[in-house]
Amino acid sequence: MIRRVTPVRWFAFSVSAFSLLIGFAGAVSAAASRPPNILHIHSDDHRADALHALGTEELDTPNLDQLVARGTTFRHCYTMGAMTPAVCLPSRTMMLTGRSLFRIGPPGKNVPGTTPLPTVLKTAGYDTWRMGKYGNEYFAGAQAFDVNLNDNGQGEGEAANRAFASRRLADRAIDYIEKRDRTKPFYMYLAPPVPHDPAQAEAQFHQRYDAARLTLPPAFQPVHPWDNGATTVRDELLAPWPRTPDAIRKQLADYYAAITGLDHHVGRIIAALRESGEYDHTIIVFSGDNGMSLGDHGLLGKQNLYEFGGMHVPLVIAGPGIPQGQSHALVYLFDLFITFCEFAGATVPPETEGESLRPFFADKNARGRTALFTAYLESQRAVRDERWKLIRYPQIDRTQLFDLAADPHELNNLADQPTHAGTLSRLRALLQGEATRLGDPVAWTSPVLKPVAWTPPAASEWFKPVH
Repeated sequence: MIRRVTPVRWFAFSVSAFSLLIGFAGAVSAAASRPPNILHIHSDDHRADALHALGTEELDTPNLDQLVARGTTFRHCYTMGAMTPAVCLPSRTMMLTGRSLFRIGPPGKNVPGTTPLPTVLKTAGYDTWRMGKYGNEYFAGAQAFDVNLNDNGQGEGEAANRAFASRRLADRAIDYIEKRDRTKPFYMYLAPPVPHDPAQAEAQFHQRYDAARLTLPPAFQPVHPWDNGATTVRDELLAPWPRTPDAIRKQLADYYAAITGLDHHVGRIIAALRESGEYDHTIIVFSGDNGMSLGDHGLLGKQNLYEFGGMHVPLVIAGPGIPQGQSHALVYLFDLFITFCEFAGATVPPETEGESLRPFFADKNARGRTALFTAYLESQRAVRDERWKLIRYPQIDRTQLFDLAADPHELNNLADQPTHAGTLSRLRALLQGEATRLGDPVAWTSPVLKPVAWTPPAASEWFKPVH
């Protein structure tokens, strides 16, 4: 039976449908006319190669791999360093203030004379929302968000522990996406406390990795050749010296499981963006606050300056106006400050020291900086250009020189080879010049030298596994 619509009812139906259509068109028009949303997923202790698409083939990360396939990946992004063993604290402080390492002051303190990134974006009309890690976060920056939800992944039970941190993060982020005020663009900063140790994930993700079958890192060594000034920090006490293949494979299995769990829940957030109709109007950024060694050079943590150690981080940016491809420009993590300001049409604070990443979207072959400097406490300094890398240990008078083009995992130290004396001299001058420019007080050689030789303490003296 066909039900006929009377003229009056048809008119009412038409007006209603037309109103809905006009309302939808108005919403689309408003979205198109405002700046893009910015979703920043900032992982904790994430190696620069720790996605399947970035070189770790045994790692299952299909959702973040899609970002790599869709957007621009910066293969040489770094945090500048740390004057504290908790590298994440100065890293996040630099990122949220746009200031360099020696101009952010004591770790954990408010940085005077700076405006936190969320405040700048709020002034530009953005709704700002943050959830995640609060230990070793730049508190003044976190507290400047309209909404600041802390989750450090600690406690008992599913409602609190680290294994479910990525799920909790996604649940709250999705709820915000579904219920937020759509008249304003958003800046969402998600800071999951994973894969930081103890690396934990839901059981389904641990089940994907058999530790016995995993490949050791390319630069695996049982012991670092000398005390680099950080051999007894807590990160290095998570497995006994000398490192064994079995111990490192177990660390890798847990680390990979935490990353795969994060990737799964990132996929849920991206699906919610699609369902909300805002995916195509959202710039999505994935990065890490610092790297991890996980057995490379005999080290576990981030308190070193090797390429796949502490300061090299992943950085992927995808979204409207972002081309697909890779950039090999030398960039710092705190370059995101000015870049986000430009995405948002916000006024860049004059104290900002970073350089915009936007020129690399127009030309991925652009180079930008000719040198990049990193530091750890008073014990380590490094500088690199497009090909060469120098690491200096002032307190023990040791130097490493690597040809990164031929030796990306820094296995062959060329510092003592006469044929490379000219390169060594040039890199030394470059390192000292960058240190002076950036306000670093550490000289090439310390007035009091420490012994080079060292013997790792027996595990029975200090080792306490982290559960």
